[in-house]
Amino acid sequence: MTEAATFIDLRFHRDFYAGAAIDEAVKVFARFGEFHLSEAPDAWCVRMRALRPAQTQRLAHELANYVLGVTVQRGGAT
Repeated sequence: MTEAATFIDLRFHRDFYAGAAIDEAVKVFARFGEFHLSEAPDAWCVRMRALRPAQTQRLAHELANYVLGVTVQRGGAT
């Protein structure tokens, strides 16, 4: 597997994160990476990688931080 093919899988537990916050974050960061959204019974799932492979881990952290911030602004997961 090459570095360019490396994806990171993120899971945002439904009890703690708003699904709309994940949608918003992916739209904001779309120009920096490739994102695939899915759902599990207990979590919102994001499979992602940065357009610059060396930045994938940083992009994952920035996305997660943004999701947290938007969830807090919305008053929580619900």
